[in-house]
Amino acid sequence: MTPDIHIHTHGAVGHLSLNRPKAIHALTLDMCRAMTVALQDWAKNDAVRAIILDHAEGRGFCAGGDITLLRRSALEDGGAEGRSFFAVEYRLNHLMFTYDKPIAAFMDGVTMGGGVGIALPSRYRIATERTRFAMPETGIGLICDVGGGWYLPRLPGRLGQFIGLTGARLDGAECLWAGIATHYMASDRLAEAKARIIADPDDIGAILDDCAQTAPPPRIAGNMEPINRLFAADEYETILDALTEDDGEWAQKELATLSSKSPTSCKAVLRQLQIGAEAADFAANMTMEYRAAGRILTRPDFAEGVRALLVDKDNDPHWQPATAAGVSTDDIEALFAPLPAQDEWKPL
Repeated sequence: MTPDIHIHTHGAVGHLSLNRPKAIHALTLDMCRAMTVALQDWAKNDAVRAIILDHAEGRGFCAGGDITLLRRSALEDGGAEGRSFFAVEYRLNHLMFTYDKPIAAFMDGVTMGGGVGIALPSRYRIATERTRFAMPETGIGLICDVGGGWYLPRLPGRLGQFIGLTGARLDGAECLWAGIATHYMASDRLAEAKARIIADPDDIGAILDDCAQTAPPPRIAGNMEPINRLFAADEYETILDALTEDDGEWAQKELATLSSKSPTSCKAVLRQLQIGAEAADFAANMTMEYRAAGRILTRPDFAEGVRALLVDKDNDPHWQPATAAGVSTDDIEALFAPLPAQDEWKPL
């Protein structure tokens, strides 16, 4: 058992509480394994009727996955350890997505990357005034994995494409409006909600409904017209052209944002969301993401993106290729090609 996650039961409620505050509870391999074992055990235990997922302390729910491990793997072992991490993490995501018992994820604070992967498959997803939701992978040369290919294209309009490309952060009210969250409540009411769930887990939905509060107006709703218009294409160059031709302040701000992202990742994310939108089920989506994530991990942009963001912290990544025009359709399609049968991802 790892100290980075607290696993216990309160009567008929299983409780998973992330406990890695210095890393904003970013998921390690051991944390993913421990959560998987606990959920499998509780699935077979009739005495456990609901699950609470939260974080023990600190300023965020979960900031992502173990980027340090992934970068080391990309540089040292050709991505082998990284692919092993993805396989375990994605099986946890799928287990949660298909879980029979209700899981309530309390998305209080930073909820990004790998944190999205464990929050969104939960039946109940509670946002607060402190929620900061994002899929920022294009800034480090990855795709929006952990289920992003399933969730993002199913958001209103072209919001998913916008979020996936720009890494835009949504607050709690915006998460509720978009359907990312099922409930919104002030952070100072979370303890009450959890205590009531523990006292009566069979009434979890009604309890959360009762504790929920009216969210502030969602700012993102006012931007949906330009999002739907300017991010309408599935071709990255077409989106860049649309933003360039629009001299409005919002369009120019988003164009500047995209100029800092990996062109390879941006093209890969658009293709990922196309494939994910057509996936027969969540497992098919995760199979697709495993292929692409394992391959893009070893492209130059990932190690470079993490260097610029977390190692040297100069925020000046040098992408290869440096422009969208330099990334061919064949380059992108190769990321999503089937793996040898023995190497394909499979759910538990």
